[in-house]
Amino acid sequence: MAGLIENHCNLATVTYLFAGALLHRDSLGSVQNIHPGDVNWMTAGRGITHSERTPDRDRAEETTLHGIQTWVALPETDEETEPGFYHHGAAELPTWDEQGVSIKLIAGSFQGRTSPIKTFSPMVYLDVQLPPGARFTLPAEYSQQAVYSVTAGLNLDGTTLEQHRLAVLTSGQPVEVGSTLAGRCIVIGGEPIGDRHKWWNFVSSRPDRIEQAKRDWQTGAFAAVPQESEFIPLPEEDATT
Repeated sequence: MAGLIENHCNLATVTYLFAGALLHRDSLGSVQNIHPGDVNWMTAGRGITHSERTPDRDRAEETTLHGIQTWVALPETDEETEPGFYHHGAAELPTWDEQGVSIKLIAGSFQGRTSPIKTFSPMVYLDVQLPPGARFTLPAEYSQQAVYSVTAGLNLDGTTLEQHRLAVLTSGQPVEVGSTLAGRCIVIGGEPIGDRHKWWNFVSSRPDRIEQAKRDWQTGAFAAVPQESEFIPLPEEDATT
């Protein structure tokens, strides 16, 4: 993966790797390698441009890159906050075992533990690894929760969850996460902060703000990323999907 350059506003991105490495650069001047178990939290706020690329040392050989990037909506009062970038190494994140299940708290709070990452609204973001036959009870700690299956072999209350699927939990009750294989899943959740509009890389509570971001990108009003010259034009079609 050579990488790409993107621009965002009114949201935060969370990059988390399972394998491989990425080099992050942004218009604030941040330069940061990220490795498995680390987390990069980038608050776009009023606007930021960034790139995520395979480090030069990895491009000359065959490597595996596997990770997940999650977009977190900001509360309306924080949508235009100053942009910021924060990196936390794997050793900084709360990690514990429950009956053989390894749990890492990437961001937010869960069962009395809190990640060092600054968030803007109540949320949970977990990396859960299960040995074959293990089970983990996910409490209904937040009103909105979902489970993403990184691997095959997972089930929710006995119902198979296919690999690379996101199951949105709606019962409001605890859910038992099990795995017949060595399994891994991501748990995300939080409290409602209102509806959002999305177009391409832009997310906002206000459609007019997205139109402004489109104009700003076309006219070069977004700050550039040092040492980057690539420019990706706006899509010609609606980019909401």
